[in-house]
Amino acid sequence: MVTRQQRALAVESAERARAQSAWVLSGALDWARLILREDARKGTVDDLGEPWAVPLAEARLSTFLAADRDNNAASEEGPEAFLSGVVRDLQGRFNLQNLVDESSPPAPVPAQVDALRRLCLVLGVADEVALRIAGGMQAALQEDEPEAPLLPTRLSQLRWLGVDEASLARLQPYVTLLPERTAVNINTAPREVLAAVIPGLDLGSAERIVQRRARAPYKQPQELVTELGPAYAGLEESLSTGSRYFEVIGRLRLDDRVFEERSIVARSGQRAGEVTTVLRERRSIAPGVLP
Repeated sequence: MVTRQQRALAVESAERARAQSAWVLSGALDWARLILREDARKGTVDDLGEPWAVPLAEARLSTFLAADRDNNAASEEGPEAFLSGVVRDLQGRFNLQNLVDESSPPAPVPAQVDALRRLCLVLGVADEVALRIAGGMQAALQEDEPEAPLLPTRLSQLRWLGVDEASLARLQPYVTLLPERTAVNINTAPREVLAAVIPGLDLGSAERIVQRRARAPYKQPQELVTELGPAYAGLEESLSTGSRYFEVIGRLRLDDRVFEERSIVARSGQRAGEVTTVLRERRSIAPGVLP
């Protein structure tokens, strides 16, 4: 009887923690969407100096409640809950969706494949991985091919194309898979991505671009192309200074449990005020395992 009661209590506690985390993390996502919506109304340029780019450091959940005696008392009696979060610009990464064009049949885009190969070179990933991803994306889009692999929609699914775990771990912070082809935001892309998408640019020159935009973000891609010189004319078509797709990560630490939610949101257009959720994933992290 005691054993059954203990199991019932454990199940109830886990279910309560799951429900509480779902509500809190949904609120965190709504908060991020509000910030992105307000940012779109202020202008069309997105850079790392804006409010959405400031991470939310881990803070006790009670600090977000009204500062009155009743709430303070309730928060002292309740479990220890801490919330943290971050918003990242996914258009600051290399979009693997750009590797294949929209023709029929689909064909690889040589300039984009070369960019991914340069990114792999910078990150210490085998050149074969870039070719494997490009070939796999092309094959997955072949509708009349019965043995075509499934089209990946998440980075973890690149394993379907034969990408090994070590290569995937190195690529993950610098690549993304979005629902459509997108330009790279030069105001938010790390130097590795800049060196990949701009032919002939080394890491040192890419770092100077990063330092320059920290002082004054680019208003138009043409500004960067002008700085680079006439040899880069036309490159502005693959670059941007504004973004539509963002990644929102919320993390809740509730006693000895850690819950994390990752969402991809899209703004329907600059100044439009609409932010929709494209993808939403939630996971529970085992105690003692760093997220």
